[in-house]
Amino acid sequence: MTVNIEPGWQSLLHDEFAKPYFSELLEFVSDEYDTQTIFPPKEQVFNAFNLCPLADTRVVILGQDPYHDDNQAHGLCFSVNEGIKTPPSLVNIYKEIENDLGIPRPESGNLERWAKQGVLLLNATLTVRAHKAGSHQKKGWEKFTDSVIKHLASEKENIVFLLWGAYAGKKDSLIDSTKHCILKSTHPSPLSAYRGFLGNKHFSKTNDYLSSNGLPEIKW
Repeated sequence: MTVNIEPGWQSLLHDEFAKPYFSELLEFVSDEYDTQTIFPPKEQVFNAFNLCPLADTRVVILGQDPYHDDNQAHGLCFSVNEGIKTPPSLVNIYKEIENDLGIPRPESGNLERWAKQGVLLLNATLTVRAHKAGSHQKKGWEKFTDSVIKHLASEKENIVFLLWGAYAGKKDSLIDSTKHCILKSTHPSPLSAYRGFLGNKHFSKTNDYLSSNGLPEIKW
């Protein structure tokens, strides 16, 4: 499997791509694509980076695993392809945006419009077997995406990191809070959204922080 990634990210992560664990990870993933049904499609694995160039990145939303049902995943966390039913967590994200900013819920669950504004929609694990949640966890992806967060936090300033849920919340240790804005809450899943995600006002807080640092706001 070849890594086709936006030039800015390629430069930032060049040393990471050269490490033995990453070679082993690519070998594993390549074999999986050859022998199993894997999501997202191979050419979309690095979509989060290719749709959100490093130079434009000013918000990071961290998910955990790609969706594992047919035609859902396309390389952006929480996002689904056009024409696919909006998943429950994203329904709650839209609900909070509407409560926070008064923006009506869109019909589409495709979040490419966010990525193209500088929102890195990063899953901790970038691939998954069809209908087998978590099947590519602990194969090396998490080490890679932790490194992405560390490099990004080290090399840039004034990024908003939206960490929803216990898993994402632990990533705050990788981020210098004096250089960036970290916003944490429960996960937007129906199991936890009512315990702190709904009402967190993260979307207005994100735009307030960006605006106060002279950066363009996100059109959520």
